[in-house]
Amino acid sequence: MAGHTITEKIIAAHAGRDEVAPGDFVYADVDIALGNDITAPIAIREFEAAGARQVFDRTRVVLVPDHFTPNKDIKSAEQSKILRDFARKHDLTHYWEVGEVGVEHALLPEQGVVGPGDLVIGADSHTCTYGALGAVSTGVGSTDLAAAMATGKVWLKVPSALKFVFTGKLDPWAGGKDLVLHTIGQIGVDGALYRSMEFCGPVIEALGMDDRLSMCNMAIEAGGKNGIIVPDGVTRQYVTGRAEREPVYYTSDADAVYEKTYQWDVTGMGPMVACPNLPENVKPVGDLKNVVVDQSVIGSCTNGRISDLRIAAKILKGKRVAKGCRCLVIPATQEIYLAAMREGLLETFVEAGCAVSTPTCGPCLGGHMGILAAGERAIATTNRNFTGRMGHPESEVYLSNPAVAAASAITGRITHPKDVA
Repeated sequence: MAGHTITEKIIAAHAGRDEVAPGDFVYADVDIALGNDITAPIAIREFEAAGARQVFDRTRVVLVPDHFTPNKDIKSAEQSKILRDFARKHDLTHYWEVGEVGVEHALLPEQGVVGPGDLVIGADSHTCTYGALGAVSTGVGSTDLAAAMATGKVWLKVPSALKFVFTGKLDPWAGGKDLVLHTIGQIGVDGALYRSMEFCGPVIEALGMDDRLSMCNMAIEAGGKNGIIVPDGVTRQYVTGRAEREPVYYTSDADAVYEKTYQWDVTGMGPMVACPNLPENVKPVGDLKNVVVDQSVIGSCTNGRISDLRIAAKILKGKRVAKGCRCLVIPATQEIYLAAMREGLLETFVEAGCAVSTPTCGPCLGGHMGILAAGERAIATTNRNFTGRMGHPESEVYLSNPAVAAASAITGRITHPKDVA
């Protein structure tokens, strides 16, 4: 009998089964059910319409108001109030207000709310981020979230798996964001549709947790059901002292069955950029040196962590943002904000002419604090560049790593960081 992937093992354990196979439908226990200020109000309405009186576990239903917060208008304030009132009514352990909140997919790993071996569902497509910790995590609709909040369970179809093996040695200016952009560029935005994307190989093993989180975050941009990395020493070091539940470390069997295996030698691969209007439209940064940008955004659940800010600050130190270009820097959590302040990174950003924001998803989804007008163009460390994603449908978004975004802010055009460092 063939072995099993890490994703299959985690789903089987949560479904109370010895094993599962791709295509199986299971009714599985969830460790965390997550909602935000856009999706949770719908879930709460359905939860109450169904007659549910209490959540299945007040420590495992998580609400994070991060998309339109700090509230940009009356409607967003009312959305956030629905979360606040529900959290108080059910005495939820995990609810954060402005001043302590962070971008959800940076906040939950940081606070130890999610961890290895977990099965996590969230009414947000980028819930797949937590696979970097060795968890199975996936986005669901708001009605699925409502059911999970009441029952602690979710229906799942077990995905088949794709394996991505990275060998060689990356260019020093490239990292996890570039690896996942390369992947999406190779297989397309539907190349992993409802598949598990398992990232492995010596290049992945050499990545820090922040880069791994960036990679798994964007699995959904290839259509993936989840992205996942088998836990190792980097994982154990990250979760030690922060995990609120005992981690369970799973691995993939040597004879696990994969629908397809991709193997790429990425030696010398430099920074990659996804051009409008799909994440699969990927080109090397050097091919885009004549593209002028009006705005640079450094932040989001993809690249707003402390290592990202350190990279950006290294580029911006002693330099100025180009006239006619706006540079927004958004630490993804309050802890990251505080660390950046203590390390002097925020001073570097402000002196360079950047605007530094409290944690928010704001500009990534065209919500607030960085909306583009018609004809404007942004380079961003975010995860999506669909038509109108960051504002007007006639604006454009290019996706990059933090070093490229910072270098481009200095020159006002898409720039390789080695050209300004």
